[in-house]
Amino acid sequence: MTKKQINISFLLILLLAVVSACYCFPQYPNNLINQANQKYNWSIPQIPDNGFKLGLDLKGGVHLEYQADLSTVPEEEKEQVMEGVRDLLERRINTFGVTESIVQVYGQDRVAVELPGVESIENAIQWIGETPLLEFWEELPEEERVKVDEVRQKVSDVYNNNKDKTQEEIFAEIQKIDNWILVYLGNQAYYQKTELNGGYLKKATLAYDQITYAPIVELQFNDEGSKIFEQITERNTGKTLAIYLDGLSIIDTTGDGKIDANDLYAPRVNEKISGGQAMISGNMDVQEAKTLVQRLNEGALPVPLGEPIAQKKIGPTLGAVSLENAIRAGMVGAIAIIIFLIIFYRLPGILASLALGLYIIMLLSLMKMVPVTLTLAGIGGLILSVGMAVDANILIFSRMREELKEGKSVLTSIEEGLRRAWPSIRDGNFTTLIVAFVLYFLGTSFIKAFAFALILGIFVSMFSAVVVTNIFLQIFARGKLSKIKFIWS
Repeated sequence: MTKKQINISFLLILLLAVVSACYCFPQYPNNLINQANQKYNWSIPQIPDNGFKLGLDLKGGVHLEYQADLSTVPEEEKEQVMEGVRDLLERRINTFGVTESIVQVYGQDRVAVELPGVESIENAIQWIGETPLLEFWEELPEEERVKVDEVRQKVSDVYNNNKDKTQEEIFAEIQKIDNWILVYLGNQAYYQKTELNGGYLKKATLAYDQITYAPIVELQFNDEGSKIFEQITERNTGKTLAIYLDGLSIIDTTGDGKIDANDLYAPRVNEKISGGQAMISGNMDVQEAKTLVQRLNEGALPVPLGEPIAQKKIGPTLGAVSLENAIRAGMVGAIAIIIFLIIFYRLPGILASLALGLYIIMLLSLMKMVPVTLTLAGIGGLILSVGMAVDANILIFSRMREELKEGKSVLTSIEEGLRRAWPSIRDGNFTTLIVAFVLYFLGTSFIKAFAFALILGIFVSMFSAVVVTNIFLQIFARGKLSKIKFIWS
């Protein structure tokens, strides 16, 4: 590189350092901006201070685990359904203002939910439990509906012929009838599930009938859902299509003020419906319609979750202590590294320490920018990446010393040292990245946090060692200090 290129690169690095520091610690430049705006009547905007996203182990909160019911889902669709569950739970949780939440699918049917800052397990379970299950059911074939009627007639006969027996005895006789449960399903017994569910719902909106001005709820499906809805309406033209929410009718159709098994909302399909739009109307006021719209937009699950199979509450005190200990350990480690570099590598060690400081600032800025949820495991990954950044510098400095011992100039030694050290730096970081990516894509949330922090740290550390440290070395190698061999070797 020419001297001009080195100087330009140095200025760009300084600019990057200033920008990163301002973004990472905006309170200090914002104070200066406020003073300038007041003194000179300027209107310079403030640097946004979004803060760091803290994970469950640092902020405290609630951890829940659920097992989805995939018994009715085809094997080839289970992965897609669970991804839909994750997305809808995230949307649901975000509506309650819970920040830094994590929803992760693991195994075939498990989903873990982490809610930092939430103090009540009961409230958390209620939020998740309120997520509705939206389903569309079509009429059974005529022969199946006849079978339902036959079962109900048999149950009725048992009641009529055993009036002198107790309820327990009558129920025991009913249980001897094949498919006796159909009697207790109400109108639902005449319908069967279709492949269309809340996972295909794009949005729900409140509207009003143009004639009666009664509130209605309009549904809009996504592209895939629109195709499925078109197929369902085509094969059910002239029949009814029932809509269920959490296993019951979506609205009160009997007008008794409650929704139970006797309610059935099943509008007739007059023709094939294209465009993915459906409409819900009937016995509901404006407030009920608004509540229904809100629940549907918060996320209608494609499969039921039930009660959590595991739950625990993590206190913020433990997280605060752990964070304090982790930061202290990181600072002690960084200071020890800097002392080692200065003692053993003199001026290059000082320059590497400066580059290390810039590395830390850039890494913290990236973590705020992405943003990365900061956990104890993630902090561990960051500290490990600091060591790897220093390792790259040590490889370069060792090769520099070998070149200097052969009598080469400082500038030539720096260039040759970097060239010879680069294969080792590349291969070492590349193999670590492979492991980190495997951990990220196959690990749990705890492992993912560690892996992502490590991946981010490796990329920044390579830039710091190969670019930043090299620029610093070349600037000083072109000055008078290049003649003092002791400080270089």
